[in-house]
Amino acid sequence: MATWRPLLAVLLLVVVTAGGLAAVAAHPAFAQAEGRVPGEALGSTSDTEFWRALRQGDPGTVSAPNAAGGVLIQSEGDNWRAIRNGPLSTYGVWGLLGIIALLALFFLIRGRVRIEHGRSGEYVTRFNAIDRFTHWLTAFCFVILALTGLNMLYGRYVLLPVIGAEAFALLTRAGKYAHDYLAFGFMLGLVLMFVLWIVHNFPNRHDFVWLAKGGGMFKRGVHPPAKKFNAGQKIIFWLVILGGISVSLSGIMLLFPFRLSMFGETFAWVNWLFGTEYPTALTPLQEMQLAQVWHAIMGLFLTIVIIAHIYIGTIGMEGAFDAMGSGKVDRNWAREHHRLWVEDLEKRGRLATGDD
Repeated sequence: MATWRPLLAVLLLVVVTAGGLAAVAAHPAFAQAEGRVPGEALGSTSDTEFWRALRQGDPGTVSAPNAAGGVLIQSEGDNWRAIRNGPLSTYGVWGLLGIIALLALFFLIRGRVRIEHGRSGEYVTRFNAIDRFTHWLTAFCFVILALTGLNMLYGRYVLLPVIGAEAFALLTRAGKYAHDYLAFGFMLGLVLMFVLWIVHNFPNRHDFVWLAKGGGMFKRGVHPPAKKFNAGQKIIFWLVILGGISVSLSGIMLLFPFRLSMFGETFAWVNWLFGTEYPTALTPLQEMQLAQVWHAIMGLFLTIVIIAHIYIGTIGMEGAFDAMGSGKVDRNWAREHHRLWVEDLEKRGRLATGDD
């Protein structure tokens, strides 16, 4: 019997509503004759307190079985749309164009970072098959996620006028499914990266020297010592791991809407640590809006970081792509950019293969 109660309640509501509408239709001027309007409403008269309560979604303002459905005016939705279509989109474009322009300028001034002693023809194994699989799994998934995410944010302004509505709709629909499913491949890649490379990415005293000399990127003949991962690579590693975790958590909230609530608890911790007053009693809809905005922010941030990473690994530095291409790097390249790592392999008698 309990399963029929909601149906009976809905049926009763329909009957009552229909009866009320019929009565109003039969006597359209009854309420006006008494100096009122149908439903005891105020007509053109403004009730400030009523509308304020309505906009704030106060309980009892609207009678509806579903609490979320009873919110007629959701002011945070206006804020979300204004942020997404305003500063988020604007600063995102400037960030993407800015990093591309900065890298282009750096390339024009510095040129490609060459192997100063030339290629030796002898190679050292830098990354094994599992390392390369992890890298390319994460990289492939992220590139598709970035492109489809950018399409969701900017596609209607950039692609829609070029390819037309039908092609854009088809592309966006396919991109949406790719974005949803490849997200799990990206998260798997993050886990593998953390497990495989965390041991090489703890800071050490050599990192400060590397940073002080700009990694030798700005001046020829400068090769600060570094182990298997230099300070720049460690920064990229932690940005990808921490940023990837953040974008993954917000993505999970979007993949499974209204199942998780993270921002209220996060704000509570932030308030406790820093004495701030961020709101903690967030509605499920507010949680989803914050998740969407944060997901876009972190996605744009990681895209900017990865563009710089791609530059260094391809045209920016000679011999760098070999590390994740074949897994073997030229011995001179290894000595110039990761001297401490090479010396450690020599001490252990493993330089011939470079296995570690």
